[in-house]
Amino acid sequence: MFVGRERELESLNKLYTSDRFEFVVIYGRRRVGKTALINQFISDKSAIYFMGVESNAKQNLENFSQNILEFGTGIQADTAFVSFQAALEYVFKLAGEERLILAIDEYPYVARSSKSLASTLQLLIDKYKDSSKLMLILCGSSMSYMEDHVLAYKAPLYGRRTSQMKILPFDFADTCRYFKDFSSADKAMAYGMVGGTPQYLLQMDDRLSIEDNIKNTFLNPTSSLFEEPENLLKQEVREPALYNAIITAIATGASRMVEISAKVGEDSSVCAAYLKNLMALGLVQKETPYGEKVSRKSIYAVDDNMFRFWYRFVPENSSMISRGAADLVYKRIEPHLSDYMGKVFEEICRQYLWKLLLSGESPVQFKDLGRWWGTDPSTRSQAEIDIMGEQDKDTALFGECKWTNKKVDAGVLETLIRRSKMFRYRGVYLYLFAKNGFTKGCIEAAGRMGNVALVQYRELLEKIT
Repeated sequence: MFVGRERELESLNKLYTSDRFEFVVIYGRRRVGKTALINQFISDKSAIYFMGVESNAKQNLENFSQNILEFGTGIQADTAFVSFQAALEYVFKLAGEERLILAIDEYPYVARSSKSLASTLQLLIDKYKDSSKLMLILCGSSMSYMEDHVLAYKAPLYGRRTSQMKILPFDFADTCRYFKDFSSADKAMAYGMVGGTPQYLLQMDDRLSIEDNIKNTFLNPTSSLFEEPENLLKQEVREPALYNAIITAIATGASRMVEISAKVGEDSSVCAAYLKNLMALGLVQKETPYGEKVSRKSIYAVDDNMFRFWYRFVPENSSMISRGAADLVYKRIEPHLSDYMGKVFEEICRQYLWKLLLSGESPVQFKDLGRWWGTDPSTRSQAEIDIMGEQDKDTALFGECKWTNKKVDAGVLETLIRRSKMFRYRGVYLYLFAKNGFTKGCIEAAGRMGNVALVQYRELLEKIT
């Protein structure tokens, strides 16, 4: 099942119809759907698709040669070009008169095995770019390699690409398209558990309850997701043990550098280097209070829902899970799920606000959205605002998100009003988001103010999808 990626497909098709040489770099984390995107794009076009393997140059050249010859003759030929240069030059010449796509998937495997491949591509691109109608696609899952050896200024291929695409996990709206049979609340829960990575979404069964899905995936030692985070880290980093410890520390409540350092037993300088790599992989994000680019109040959070859920609940229960005690472990997890979903709901609400902005329906033309935290001078206590977005020095929006079975009351609105007054905006618009609606008092108070939007989750879901 192919879902989403309309914008990426539109961009690729636009490049395809240019009828001149195009060089597209596609990269992103493993499991995010890069190969599915390429296959969908080339399905009705004249194309040579080659996936590199983690082997030597001879094996990759033989495989590449077979793909080329099978395209040209329609039969599998047990022969090979003498070099990558000869093979690639043949493809460039094939595209001399008619549009042809060459997609090299897992390019880093091939380039590592053949050190001169990048320079060879550089040579041939410069030689044929004005006469060939080839559309070249290089795709890779090693984001550091693609950024350093393909996109970077010092890389041989720098300046040759005509487009690049960093493929990210789906947002909540596209994720919901996978789950037509889940209830509204369960769609959010599923997104909170596995995020928007297509390969992880396919592990969920919307014919079952969320409880059964958790038991079948995260609490099942034979499930593909049970060891997925650790296996992915082993493929991406050299010392997975310390990375595991750092992610576990963050997922279980350590957010500041000093807390993470203390929890894993390493100096802050060591943790900082590892955190930098985790941020490059898209697994951890560094947050600062909205409006503060550099701040001592910076915190770290797990940026991938599947990793966040797994590291929050699986490691501490791994012995019980290995013994088949899924029911018992779920009973331990279940009371914490609502609290866990708080941050997930905040992200869903931010996506809703972006949807309003892009459709021209937002009362505030914000430039960005984020969280704010700091000291409330009126109470001299720590305060947090779930969502904040500034239009200019005079206008901003503030939002509060509540994933709870209780209806949100007027007290929550009063708190948001007070906290919005910590900032000197003349034009203020407030949003309250609730899983299960609002009390009569809250609705009446919002109606009297005129600058408050009350958004129930069901309404949000209808709008965003």
